[in-house]
Amino acid sequence: MTGRVYLDWNATAPLRPEARAAFVAALDMVGNPSSVHAEGRAAKSLIERAREDVAALVGCRAKEVVFTSGATEAAGVLAGLPADADVLVQDTAHDCLVANGRAGGGAASGHVLALGLANSETGVISDLPERGARGFVFGALRADRMLVDIVQAAGRIPFAFSWSGADFAIVSAHKIGGPKGVGALIVREGVDIAALRPGGGQEMGRRSGTENVAGIAGFGAAARAALAGQEADIWGGVAELRDRLEARIAAASGDTVFVGQSGPRLPNTSCILTRGWKGETQVMQMDLAGFAVSAGSACSSGKVKASRVLTAMGFDEVASSSAIRVSIGPATTVEEVDRFAEAWIGAHARHRARAA
Repeated sequence: MTGRVYLDWNATAPLRPEARAAFVAALDMVGNPSSVHAEGRAAKSLIERAREDVAALVGCRAKEVVFTSGATEAAGVLAGLPADADVLVQDTAHDCLVANGRAGGGAASGHVLALGLANSETGVISDLPERGARGFVFGALRADRMLVDIVQAAGRIPFAFSWSGADFAIVSAHKIGGPKGVGALIVREGVDIAALRPGGGQEMGRRSGTENVAGIAGFGAAARAALAGQEADIWGGVAELRDRLEARIAAASGDTVFVGQSGPRLPNTSCILTRGWKGETQVMQMDLAGFAVSAGSACSSGKVKASRVLTAMGFDEVASSSAIRVSIGPATTVEEVDRFAEAWIGAHARHRARAA
């Protein structure tokens, strides 16, 4: 069998049929969800159903879900904190959190910890700090409040906002098979925030602008399907495929390591590092061979530089420039994984021959 093979689910998951159907159906809804007539109420009802579905997936109350254009906009809640508040960011966190890190200066009015539950490049899962008498303690970081990036974790590993202790969480539709351009900020009940976008007061006054009804409908449908899949343990089979891939590569390459393999990882993610073989070169070679993989987060993979995440994990610049990410999903087949392993092993052999 020939044809291209998509192995970049962490960048964006393929659109689920349920999400596509919900999205297309919502395109025919004419009403503005802020209008009080029947058409407007129908659109509003659809949004509220999706809000309930997203809440069920992430384990929060429906009224804690604020729809946004994506996780990056949701992370903007950090920018709306008081100017003298410290935003302490995990060194391996996604760029949308790192961009919001800051020192308030002087006597800070508060400390907010921002971290990722599951890393998009390596799949490594972080232990969330518990809220204690001193707030949250994460290594050398201490904070009164916490924001958790669950973009890669939602629907793949157990998580419930209600037991996390976090004040905020961010999630994205297209990572769970929903449409691109829609996400959510989860805000714990009773926590006040500045509006992400001022204006007409939609989304309970927290994010103004007419809602993306079709996108939200698709998001809700994807959330329902993702929750059902997680409850059916479909990701256990995905982990077996990932392990099969790594075993085949390890058997053929003594100079390759799998970042984070010894600890808890997402079931679908393999960060394959071969020192001295540039990740961008591997991506291009695999692309020509018919496989879509990446050299890190989709938000930064187009930039020729060492991985900030791998550098933060202690790898030097050469090693941090020598990794690719293979991320698979429930639709990935054994045949596709084996085809990729064969292609990668062949390219690796040629690389070693040139380097000899």
